[in-house]
Amino acid sequence: MNHNDELGDFLRSRRGRLRPEDAGAAFTGGVRRVPGLRREEVAHLAGMSTDYYARLEQGRHPHVSETVLEGVARALRLDDTERGHLFELARTRAPGPARRRPAHVPRVRPEVHHTLDVLNDVSPALVINHRSDVLAANHLAKALITDFDALPHRDRNLARFVLLQPAARDLYTDWDQVAATFVASLRLAAGRHPDDSQLNELVGELSIKVPEFHMWWASHRVDQCAHGTQRLNHPVAGELTLSYETLALPADPDQSICLYTTEPGSPSTEALRLLASWTTPTHTSRIFPSSH
Repeated sequence: MNHNDELGDFLRSRRGRLRPEDAGAAFTGGVRRVPGLRREEVAHLAGMSTDYYARLEQGRHPHVSETVLEGVARALRLDDTERGHLFELARTRAPGPARRRPAHVPRVRPEVHHTLDVLNDVSPALVINHRSDVLAANHLAKALITDFDALPHRDRNLARFVLLQPAARDLYTDWDQVAATFVASLRLAAGRHPDDSQLNELVGELSIKVPEFHMWWASHRVDQCAHGTQRLNHPVAGELTLSYETLALPADPDQSICLYTTEPGSPSTEALRLLASWTTPTHTSRIFPSSH
């Protein structure tokens, strides 16, 4: 990943979505040749010269202060996730070839496995990393989404399942929205982990195999997938509406629990309860070792 190009593309995409009146920029007249804000309007709102901002967008300004980045984030009305992404892309990195991280098997602590097991008959729950690799899952999550145990190691990835498996298009009622959000989370992860070879391979595979991927990736949307709602049409449980929360594990870097819940007393709660009763676990949650 060329971070200079990524930074420029991200800035252009963000100013392209803003109208002058929305950003508080005065209309300067004349025919507008580009959608959204002009460079000079962003520069004015950010409190810098047009030339300086142009060099930033062109990747010709390798050392950018936090003050400048804060001004740009404010001018482009970036949310917290987008602001963090901007700072990652603008961060100075050592030149030279990308460094590969040593391969290792991710370890999920026994206490985390116990937490998943406690939730077995209540809430589907998975442990994932920044690539959406599924490191562990309780039986209810596997009954709800897919049996990750039965998949090859490289396919034990939630984003890969959603985007590549035909069953996912039937499972998720709003598949296109769910898939686009996963692409946005991969875009965010790519900014934070530009040298992650497994992540780059995943993005490359999706770009080839998923027709919609290029459109979603080119939008430069970023999303933490921290919380939200998903509608499912499950082959056994029927229609469900689930809320999900992604809970970081501070003691375990790059591990989070993705927890699904339903509204108390709703038909979805009853459907999930029935699914839990119909899918008696043969084993508890387990780690999914990396294939690399």
